[in-house]
Amino acid sequence: MFRPMRRFKQEVSREECIKILTEEKRAVFAVNGDDGYPYAVPVNFWYDSEADRIYFHCSKAGHKLDAMLKDDRVCFTVYNTGYQKEDWSYYVTSVIVFGRAKVMDNEEEKREKIKRFGMKYYPSEAEVDEEIRKDFSRVNFVEITIEHMTGKLVHEK
Repeated sequence: MFRPMRRFKQEVSREECIKILTEEKRAVFAVNGDDGYPYAVPVNFWYDSEADRIYFHCSKAGHKLDAMLKDDRVCFTVYNTGYQKEDWSYYVTSVIVFGRAKVMDNEEEKREKIKRFGMKYYPSEAEVDEEIRKDFSRVNFVEITIEHMTGKLVHEK
C-alpha cells in the first residue's frame, strides 16, 4: 500500500525516527482539504512512545477538523534542525508518518494525554494543570494512529 523509499540509502532507522518524534516540538499536519486541495498546517505535538501514537490539540471548529472528519487519512511531517560538517550545507533528518487521525472522546484518557503533551512544552506541572483547568472543555485532542513511517537523512547541497 505504501511506496518504498526511492532513495533507500538515505533511509534512517525506526529508532532514529522515534528519537526525532520524541525530541522535536513542531510538525506539519496534512489532510485532504476542500475541493481536493491538500491542507497542511504547523502544529505542536507529542509522541507517545508506549502507545506509538502522535497527539496534538485543535479547536472545536475549523478547516483542519472538518477535513480530518471527512477523511481520516493524514500525513504528518517532522524534521530536525540538522547539523553541518565541513562546509556551509546542512544534514537534516525528516520523518514522514502516514496514519489515521481521530478526535479523542474518552475524557479521562484525553485529560491524561493532554497533561503529558503539556509537560513537553510548559516549564512546570502547575502551569500545565492551570491550562488544563482553564481550557480543557474548549479543546479537541487528536490522536494519530501510525500506519507507515519513514525517515530520511538529506544533505542539503
